[in-house]
Amino acid sequence: MNLVEKDKKYIWHPFTPQKNMAAPVAIVKGKETLLYDENGHAYIDAISSWWVTLHGHAHPYIAEKLYQQALTLEQVIFAGFTHEPAVTLAEKLLPLLPGSFARIFYSDNGSTSTEVALKMSLQYWWNQQQPQRKKILAFRNSYHGDTFGAMSVSDRGVFTMAFHDLLFEVIFIDTPTSNNLPATLAILQQQHPHIAAFIYEPLVQGAGGMQFYEASAMNQLLQAVQQYGIICIADEVMTGFGRTGKLFASEYLTYQPDIICLSKGLTGGTMALGVTACVQRIYDAFVQDDKLKTFFHGHSFTANPLACTTAVASLELLEKENSMAKVEWISNRNKLFASTLLAFAQVKNIRTLGTILAFEVDKGKDEYLNNISHTITQQCMQAGVYLRPLGNTVYIMPPYCITSAQLDKVYTTLLEVINAVTE
Repeated sequence: MNLVEKDKKYIWHPFTPQKNMAAPVAIVKGKETLLYDENGHAYIDAISSWWVTLHGHAHPYIAEKLYQQALTLEQVIFAGFTHEPAVTLAEKLLPLLPGSFARIFYSDNGSTSTEVALKMSLQYWWNQQQPQRKKILAFRNSYHGDTFGAMSVSDRGVFTMAFHDLLFEVIFIDTPTSNNLPATLAILQQQHPHIAAFIYEPLVQGAGGMQFYEASAMNQLLQAVQQYGIICIADEVMTGFGRTGKLFASEYLTYQPDIICLSKGLTGGTMALGVTACVQRIYDAFVQDDKLKTFFHGHSFTANPLACTTAVASLELLEKENSMAKVEWISNRNKLFASTLLAFAQVKNIRTLGTILAFEVDKGKDEYLNNISHTITQQCMQAGVYLRPLGNTVYIMPPYCITSAQLDKVYTTLLEVINAVTE
């Protein structure tokens, strides 16, 4: 029995219909932008393995740091203990964050980082003896993770349908435009005494279809939200660490969050780690004589030394490898390719920001369950490029180490596949 056969016997894969599931591809090696299967075929990882891989696969600098840490300390409970990787990471990361962040709380992944932010915000008001502020404001079409709090503040759709009657109440608003902003501000004026926090993906809604929105209207919304004292939570799990052309998408905005959630590229894609950073006033609400106002939250692997070490190494590589210059280069290449796509009638809503390029293939419904996603993935894989569209939304988000020839191949493959699937 080979690896794929064993997998099909024992494994349940994420976001994958199980009936008539296509055989998974057995990946045995990764190197820089490439993934290699058990038959020796190479695939350009054009989506950074779910948006996590910044510097490429199996980066020797991160691997060496991880190896040395594993020989020293692999895990220790983080209640009552501390260690150098966790402290160093916080020390390096806090000055890089947009705004004035003061404290870092560690967790395991993107979903848990948003769970921490939500609980932190709700308990902030409880600790302040304002328990009536327990509603959350969020955007329609949003996605913040798959745990229950994260699902509750995400759009009610395919990902959450089986659990709708179990999710807590949320005030959903549209991403801001000059046209809809007055109606949103009216909702705020009416509801603000009961709103604890506003959670948002700054400028790009990732799993919701790589939908972009404008910074100018968002600034006006954030200004109004903050005037009411509502805690602002920026979910930068996907947009952090250069993906949008700046180190953090919040840097495009004048008004900065009170809490920021990070994961994915935090460790360069090497290990699972989540960060929830907050400003001083949030932290101060938990520094109380009353022990019931303690933040009773944690995970077995909170601040895992190995994960923190890889995050420190990734931050060092962002500087050592001049990563933001590479981001700018990819961004410029994407803009040129976007102009090429304008000639294709079957392509619509072409958009780029930083290393992200996205568009819709005009075939079938605009939805996540559009079967064209599977067809595009298969045909691109046959050409040696790995893409995983969100329904009929096709996007690329490559590692920063992608070469010019590899990016050309991604673009050429996209054009060939678009022509084939829309004939």
